[in-house]
Amino acid sequence: MENKKELSPKHVEELLSSLKIRFEKNMNRHQGLKWADVHEKLEASLISGSEKLWSLNEMERTGGEPDVVTYDNSTNEFIFYDCSAESPKGRRSICYDRQALESRKEYKPENSAIEMAITMGIELLTEAQYRELQKFDKLDAKTSSWVQTPPEIRELGGALFCDLRYKHVFVYHNGAESYYSSRAFRGLLRV
Repeated sequence: MENKKELSPKHVEELLSSLKIRFEKNMNRHQGLKWADVHEKLEASLISGSEKLWSLNEMERTGGEPDVVTYDNSTNEFIFYDCSAESPKGRRSICYDRQALESRKEYKPENSAIEMAITMGIELLTEAQYRELQKFDKLDAKTSSWVQTPPEIRELGGALFCDLRYKHVFVYHNGAESYYSSRAFRGLLRV
């Protein structure tokens, strides 16, 4: 039976199958990496009681289409990014963080990007990571994604988001309390 942070064996098998298919279909994202190594790492995280597979499932469940984008030699970790063509559908119409959510007097969104990421056990992409991801696929041509915002901008009430228009990645600012049906966030998970 599934509880909050565990997956049933059947669900684990389905998730691993989906991840393998996506990995093999998109080798341009992770040249030189082998699925067998990724699979071994995922299996080890399951055996150790880690919640990494649960977090990957949350990325999948909310429409992120997670895939391995890189391997960090210094930490011995595979890094999964949300690779969906548009900002994940299950994370849209959210403001930036809890402070922004609480500052709205009317028409509050249901959640915030920072809180959702924490609950899911993932990190919001930085601007640099977002730009790196765009080298593999052209993403967010119709949507936009919140990215980690420097404290000095957030302290003044703003937050950053990115998108791809005119074959170029743009970084914008907005009030952190704003939310739109076409804006969500992209995250990453280290395994």
